[in-house]
Amino acid sequence: MGNYFTRHLQVMIASLGKLREAPLAAFLTITVIAITLALPSALHIVIKNALQVTGGWAGAVDFSLYLKPDIDEDQARTLATLLDGRADIAQVTLIPADEALAEFAALSGFGDAVDALDENPLPHTLVVRPLAGLSADASALLKQEMDSLPETDIVQLDTEWVGRFQSMLKLVRRALFMTAGLLGIALLVVIGNTIRLDIQNRRDEIEIMQLIGASDGFIRRPFLYTGFWYGLGGGLLALAVVGAGLILLAGPVSELAGQYGSRFSLSGLSAKESAIVVGTGLALGLGGSWFATARHMRRILPT
Repeated sequence: MGNYFTRHLQVMIASLGKLREAPLAAFLTITVIAITLALPSALHIVIKNALQVTGGWAGAVDFSLYLKPDIDEDQARTLATLLDGRADIAQVTLIPADEALAEFAALSGFGDAVDALDENPLPHTLVVRPLAGLSADASALLKQEMDSLPETDIVQLDTEWVGRFQSMLKLVRRALFMTAGLLGIALLVVIGNTIRLDIQNRRDEIEIMQLIGASDGFIRRPFLYTGFWYGLGGGLLALAVVGAGLILLAGPVSELAGQYGSRFSLSGLSAKESAIVVGTGLALGLGGSWFATARHMRRILPT
């Protein structure tokens, strides 16, 4: 058993040495693999950070009750207390008109224009959070009851845009899987074609090995390890490309988030996700080399 693993180690190192004999060709193949793996990885990071930015949007079922302009703050607080006592409401938060205007002035960048206003155009607002697990019919009934209150001017339930956002994410994820699948097939073709050329260049060597009694598995082994190195190099280079992109974007993203009062920063690939990228590269490298050897060595080796 020890001798078996020793032979594999020797072939692994020897196949790496073969790649060093043609460094430019090997680098170009590894670069193609890296770019192909980096594209779906980057798209995955976009989705991942989009989910991080939106946080709990998926569960956003809050009602915004915009009260009539003639309702003062004391009346708004009284209404908030009454609503907070309902069994189907988890929480009611009052946003006074002055606080809403101050927040708008701070975050919008129109502070000077807001200061020039003679009066506050914003109404008092109640943010009503229904009880967790409330059904869609019960939520619709609650909205109807909130809308019928004499103090209410407008009731807004922003769940439709949440649904649209989730549909967009599903579409992007589906596109990610389709793109990754197509790129994976393309990689198999690229690696297979590279190994095929290597087989053709070493045809005489393969024939001699066959004549002296080498087994089919022994002859295939160097080509499989060549695919292994292609996949490993491509996976590691893909991680480097994605990491470099994150470093280049980290500064502008943090600056943009700071202008909105957020401390958001880009999240990269986790250790598990990085292992998946490298593992995918290895699988495609070995798969492409196996496909090429199984297909093209039949023309050299006798059945």
